[in-house]
This record gives sequence, C-alpha cells and structure tokens, in this order.
Amino acid sequence: MIQKQDSNWRLPAVLSTTAGATDVTSFLLLGWLFTAHITGNLVILAAHYITGEFGQIGPLLSVPMFLVVLGLVTFVFVTKPTRLARRAMLILQAIFLICFLGSGIAFGPFPDPDSAIAVLTGMLGVAAMAIQNGVVRQALPGSPSTAVMTTNVTRVAVDFARLARGHAVGAERVQIRHRADVTLLSVIGFVTGVVAGAVLETYLGLWSLAFPVLLAAVSIPLGERWPTASPPNAQLGSLT
Repeated sequence: MIQKQDSNWRLPAVLSTTAGATDVTSFLLLGWLFTAHITGNLVILAAHYITGEFGQIGPLLSVPMFLVVLGLVTFVFVTKPTRLARRAMLILQAIFLICFLGSGIAFGPFPDPDSAIAVLTGMLGVAAMAIQNGVVRQALPGSPSTAVMTTNVTRVAVDFARLARGHAVGAERVQIRHRADVTLLSVIGFVTGVVAGAVLETYLGLWSLAFPVLLAAVSIPLGERWPTASPPNAQLGSLT
C-alpha cells in the first residue's frame, strides 16, 4: 500500500479493541450491560419486557445516555477543526474510561447491578463508548466502525467478493482492497478485545478495565498521526 495510507488502520484497530474489551467486561461485571453494543441493550430490554422479567436499570438507561452524550459531543465539536476535535474527544474518552475504572475499583464488585453506584459506574462506560463513536463519525473520515461489527463483516464480505470476482480494476481495485484490509483489522481488533477482556476479567475482576484505559491512552498519540488528507474510502462515509 501507499505509505501515506499505512497509518490509517492503527487507530481504528486500537479503538475496536477498546470497544471489545470494555463491552465484554461491563457485560460480565455489570449485569449484562453492553457499553458499546447498544443494539444488545435494546434486545435485552425487549426480551425482558415481553417476558415480564425486566429488572435491570443499566440497559434501560444506556440508550438515552448514549444518545445524550453522543449528541453533546457532536454539538460541541462539529464546528471545530477535525484534528482538534479528534484530539479532544480521544482525551475525553480516556478520562471517562479512567473514571469507569476508578468507580469500579472503589465501589465494586456489584452483586446488585441495579444499585445506584453500579448503574452510575456502567453509565461512565457507556459515555466513553458514545464519545468513541463520536470520534469515528466526526473525526476519522473513511474509518470503519469500531463498535458495530455486523456492518464491518458485511463490508469485508462484499469487498472481498468483488475483488475475487474481478469486478473492480485499477485505482478502484486498490481502493476496495485497502478498505477491506482496514475493516478486517477492525473486526480482528474487536474480537481480540473481547477475548482479552474476558480472560483479564477472569483473573483480575474490575481491574481488567485497566486494559481499555491503556488502549485509550495509546489512541491519543495515534490520533495525532491520522492522515491529514482523507483516505481513499472516505467518500463512502463511516458507520459507527
């Protein structure tokens, strides 16, 4: 690949790993709460309401919390220069993940996921993931999703099928191959985060949240290296 394009896979891959690790840890420790995969919370809510067994506040609050935080960061940063917005949101995400870790260590474990402090802790994680989605949507033009793996897997499958069929040639083929490679790395990153987060949770409990905090810290300097020019797949937009 062209060297100028080589740096735009690292940050989405790290952010995907962050989302996977945060999601699985919150799911295991906070009563089936997804911090990054809001669709999962909607499924849990629907299942509980239909069966009449609803008893979890976290999934109920996660959807409006996600929307409010994402709306706020969009409102604040949408008019800012992309580089500034990216830096600020990555720092803000790291702060919320640190607070997520700190609250978990200080007040956990949480035998009752519906307790006020457990719900508050979970919402810190949801806020961090909402900010990450804002980063991808606003400040990483052309980036694949770092949380919605169904979108990524679909894109990878379609792109590799087009490449195998020989449907695209020349510059278009290079563009599709680059997009497929970057998207596949994001999928691998998410799966890696899920596996690592689950293993760390088994041995470290709430201290396993230090892993996504570390990844968030790594994301900040990676954001400074994001290509100034939009990558070749930018015109297709990014789905978070």
